[in-house]
Order: sequence, then C-alpha cells, then structure tokens
Amino acid sequence: MRAEYALLCETYPEPKCALDFSTPLQLLIATVLSAQTTDKRVNTVTPALFAAYPSCRELACANPQDVEDIIHPLGFYRSKTKHLLGLAAALDERFDGEVPQTMEELTSLPGVGRKTANVVLGNAFGIPGFPVDTHVMRVTGRLRWRTDWRSAHPDPVAIEREITACFPPEDWTDLSHRLILHGRAICHARKPDCAVCPLAQTCPSAQ
Repeated sequence: MRAEYALLCETYPEPKCALDFSTPLQLLIATVLSAQTTDKRVNTVTPALFAAYPSCRELACANPQDVEDIIHPLGFYRSKTKHLLGLAAALDERFDGEVPQTMEELTSLPGVGRKTANVVLGNAFGIPGFPVDTHVMRVTGRLRWRTDWRSAHPDPVAIEREITACFPPEDWTDLSHRLILHGRAICHARKPDCAVCPLAQTCPSAQ
C-alpha cells in the first residue's frame, strides 16, 4: 500500500478539492450539492448561489423557489433545496452561523453525512479526514487495500477505518484526493485504463 501510494503521489503531486469555495460554509454547501452529480457541475451553479446568499441567515430565509431555480441543473433540486435551507437554519440557530469543526457536530446537521463532514474537516479546517466516495471504494477495492474488496455493498465507515489505520492522519485528506483523482483519470468504473496506470504492475485487478 505504501509503495503504491508513493506512485500515486508522483502521479498526482498537488491534489486539491475539486469543489470551488472560499469559506467553510461555501464548501459545506457545495459538498451537500455534489450528491448524485459531479463537482464540475456543482461549480457552475455555486457562484450565483453564494452571491445571492452569502450567509447562513440569508440562505435560511430564502424563498425555496429561488434556490431551486439556481440549483435546478444539478438534479434532485427540490430535496437539495430543502437540505440547504434546513442546514442553514440549523447553523444559524445552533452555531451562530459558523460551521462547526467536529465530526459529531457536523453530522448532527440536516443533510450532512460522514463523507461530507470529512470533506469539510480536511479541506476547510486542515483537520484529518478521509472522505469515502465511489471512486475511493472502487480503487481501494481493485487494489485489495481492504479486506471486504469482494463485497457488492461495502460499508464506507468500515473502509474509512481500515484504510486510515494504515496511514498517518496527516496523509488522510490528500490520500482521498489522490484516490479520487485516480478513479476519475484512469481507474474508471466500466473500463479502467490499465495500460497507462502507474500501479498496473502490482494491482491484482490489472487487465
């Protein structure tokens, strides 16, 4: 694992969050919006959303139809609008409009799961976090980095626990970024591009 990760570090030397944001609140909102869509698509609607509602209070008091109109291109816009308004209201009422910095507090917010919380902790606050998305699941499974690689329905929390046990906390955020980048660029879901993969010589799944 360490040797393969060293190759990923060479391949993706400067990983970063694919979502555009300037504040922890913006990252939290963008991450909630990224469910069932791509980060690139989220980045096309968030500038207008952030300009219209720069604070939790303004978003909490927003007309739902106006928010739906902005985020409509992302799909599931009604449920996402409901999540955003509930999230903004909870932040305003319980945390004085500030995004909390602990897993427990973040996951207590409407629409915020463990993956979203890890994204915010690692990228907005520099607190070690290991977001497990579909790319992370796929790449770690193909590499046999986890014991449940055969499972058709792997548990993201179990994956997070097993993978992070093998790396120091300071590596967790960039490790997730690099696995995601590798999944997007080479280790595709339907047909991985093993011919150009830097891990092909040691990957058990290489074709």
